[in-house]
Amino acid sequence: MKIRVGFGFDVHQLVENHPFILGGVKLDHSAGAFGHSDADVLVHAICDALLGAANLRDIGYHFSNTDDRWKGISSLIILKECVSLLNQKGWSIGNIDAMLCLEAPKINPYIPEMKTKIAEASGISEDDISIKATTNETMGFIGRKEGLVAYAVCLIEKDSKF
Repeated sequence: MKIRVGFGFDVHQLVENHPFILGGVKLDHSAGAFGHSDADVLVHAICDALLGAANLRDIGYHFSNTDDRWKGISSLIILKECVSLLNQKGWSIGNIDAMLCLEAPKINPYIPEMKTKIAEASGISEDDISIKATTNETMGFIGRKEGLVAYAVCLIEKDSKF
């Protein structure tokens, strides 16, 4: 069995009166992350961790923010595509561990639904997905509520027959 780890990072600005999608879940908040797709920083960081672990470049390479095919798309669809790319190379996901950094809203109530949606899109168990959140203690662009950040690490495995 061959294993690899990957690391992902994403950041988006927050815009007032914009939908806020995080982990595939629409959050009830006055501002939302802005971007080409649905700007789901959590799922984007997970995608980059998975792609990086498999040496498949990054999310921007496969899903360019200049390509209208990806305009407004659910990032869960992008995650499914990333998992397909991994599977084509013989990789499967062992686990995902993610951290969100934002001042508001509180994420804890949304984590179970996020885990369910990410598990469905990635084809792994909710028990193999960890999502945590912290604030930036009011410092910097995160502290000023101008944006948010997500980090993710993953473990992928390849059967020795590949």
